[in-house]
Amino acid sequence: MSLFLCVDCGGSKTSAVITDRSGTILGRALGGPSNFAYMSASAFTDAVRVAVSNALKTCVSPPSIDPIPLPPNTEMFASAWFGISGVDSLAAVANASAALSALLRIPLGPRLVVANDTHLLAAPLRLHPDIKHAVAAIGGTGSCVVSFQHQPSGMLSELARTGGWGWILGDEGGGFHVGRETMRQMMYDAARSSLGMEPLPPSSLKAKVLERFGIHRVEDAPEVLPVVHLPEPSTAEAAATVPSYLLVAREKRLSQLAPLVFEAAFKDKDPFALNVLKVCAEGLADQIAMLCREPGEDPNLKPRAVEANKAVLCFGGSLVGIEDYRALVREALAKKGHVFKYVEFVDDAAAVGAVGLSSLGRT
Repeated sequence: MSLFLCVDCGGSKTSAVITDRSGTILGRALGGPSNFAYMSASAFTDAVRVAVSNALKTCVSPPSIDPIPLPPNTEMFASAWFGISGVDSLAAVANASAALSALLRIPLGPRLVVANDTHLLAAPLRLHPDIKHAVAAIGGTGSCVVSFQHQPSGMLSELARTGGWGWILGDEGGGFHVGRETMRQMMYDAARSSLGMEPLPPSSLKAKVLERFGIHRVEDAPEVLPVVHLPEPSTAEAAATVPSYLLVAREKRLSQLAPLVFEAAFKDKDPFALNVLKVCAEGLADQIAMLCREPGEDPNLKPRAVEANKAVLCFGGSLVGIEDYRALVREALAKKGHVFKYVEFVDDAAAVGAVGLSSLGRT
């Protein structure tokens, strides 16, 4: 069968889209998280299997009620493109490729493309023939920034990258960072209180966070620290005796705070929450700026950097999908002297990738 598959593997979900050779979308489905850096190869493969098996239901004749088993009995895919969060090294590419080749019955080689998920975001560069460079910035559960150059062959080649270091070391501007910064700012304010400084105005975000974790008074905010640091229960017996939020992986306890922060900042107009998001947007802007140089700057200082005014900035991810947050990132970039010629938000990276993959199959 001449099916073209693109899968966007992220920290929150797996999105699979399948097209025919003309680029018509035949099937699509979602699966669970599939960040390659945070899970075993088998758990990663299972998440991909769920998404692809369900996407295939409408690609067979007659359509199937049940997911299509994988690996398939015969070759189904002309080619596949995987953009995978957490694939940041040649070793990770090789390991993920081996697992996916076995799962899909696609031989290792040019028909199976495995790369970081930022590669899917750079596709809008092909829409702007007057420029040759793109910076793809993911701001979802985690974050990563990669720059690209448009080759004469029509392919995109990676120039440089930063971020994607995980929730402990980085993920600036992503959900982990938003949750972590919220907790940090709450602890700073508790320190202010201990110094006898003037009380700060009430914050709807603080109230929402404390309520989530069963803490009743803002003066008791330091009680959130065990919520951050305690590991998940190791046995079913232990799990039955702890609050539900302690059953969540530690990093998710932070990233799951992001919706509360955005609601407080942009709906409640809470200054505390807005400041948290400004700090996080500044962090993502710093990473984007690292891959850029200002007009007139000596190119020998950063030979592989791009000039923003001659490039497109491609955003992707749930957090930067919120226009007000993107605006904060762009404002922070402008203050650093980086204003991009074009700015795009890629809402459906898997669909864009699948259609683009099928177009290459027609050439």
